[in-house]
Amino acid sequence: MKKIGVLFGAENSFPSALVERINARNVNGISAEFVEVGAPQLDKAPPYAVILDRASHSVPFYRAYLKHAALKGTEIVNNPFWSSADDKFFNYTLAARLHVAVPPTVILPHKQLPNGTTDRTMRNLQFPLDWDGLFAYVGEHGFLKPVDGGGWRDVHHVHSREEFFRAYDQSRDLCMIYQKAIEYSQYFRCFVIGRRKVRIMAYDPRRPYEERYVKNAPPTSRSLLRRMTRDAITLCDALGYDLNTVEFAVEKGIPYAIDFMNPAPDADLYSVGQANFDWIVKEVADMLIAKAKSAARASSLRWTAFLGAGTGRANGAAKKRTARKPITARPESLSAAPAPAPAAPTEEQLRAVSLCRSSMLEV
Repeated sequence: MKKIGVLFGAENSFPSALVERINARNVNGISAEFVEVGAPQLDKAPPYAVILDRASHSVPFYRAYLKHAALKGTEIVNNPFWSSADDKFFNYTLAARLHVAVPPTVILPHKQLPNGTTDRTMRNLQFPLDWDGLFAYVGEHGFLKPVDGGGWRDVHHVHSREEFFRAYDQSRDLCMIYQKAIEYSQYFRCFVIGRRKVRIMAYDPRRPYEERYVKNAPPTSRSLLRRMTRDAITLCDALGYDLNTVEFAVEKGIPYAIDFMNPAPDADLYSVGQANFDWIVKEVADMLIAKAKSAARASSLRWTAFLGAGTGRANGAAKKRTARKPITARPESLSAAPAPAPAAPTEEQLRAVSLCRSSMLEV
């Protein structure tokens, strides 16, 4: 019997519904349960073929356990090695190289010295910073946010230099990025599952948390939906995330990728709504069952398979990617047509994929 484990924290609706859905399928030789972990031993493999990780981003013990499980042959969604190393500034750099639109963005030195450091530790920093150059590039209307944060914690919306410096002074020892504010007319959050299935949801980050998923949104052009679908899959494919959300702010018809570092995205029934919830549960269940059925050991940790743009190995990966079934975009309350399969990655895109994966662990 192959087990699918769900590792979760405070959330209730999604983990329970997911386990029930998988077990209700009655797939021969596969069952799902909540992960139970004590004090793992080096010589013992976990009893799970696949683990869905919803909690290790905030619990270092869980993160270490999942890395151990991955080395023992368990497939982890999402890859704990990569999600340990990921950050927003790298993501924006990668997106730009993949020709996905992102706002002008800079990374800032810590306002306060990180714990255990002194002025001597920071002797490589430019002082004073070129603030005029920074504001000429980004502008005075923007967002300050932690480079590895989430849930809108420690995010500041500023409209002037004075507001910027007040917010920067409050950032403590966090590493922050400063990003141009997009004057958007539309905003969307896209669930991406298995790097192929996309659900585009109208979203309004200005509303209270429980009201952000917009019902009865006006129709959206097919070309915009196709571009967001393509860009969302491009980003998740390059980052290696099998479960992620990508947020787009649309300004003058251009969808700017604002946030796409969500390896444990919110899937609570009471925030995403019943229709979105049902779709997420079904698609995640299907993905986890497919992974559990697979006889081949997960190759997501074998980063050299993605190295060397232009080599036979890289070209083979590109051909395999284009041979998949066409993308299915299923917007909530939006007018859309199925999007075509993306074109084969260019050599520049393959180099960018190699860049984000080349420093990861080879097993």
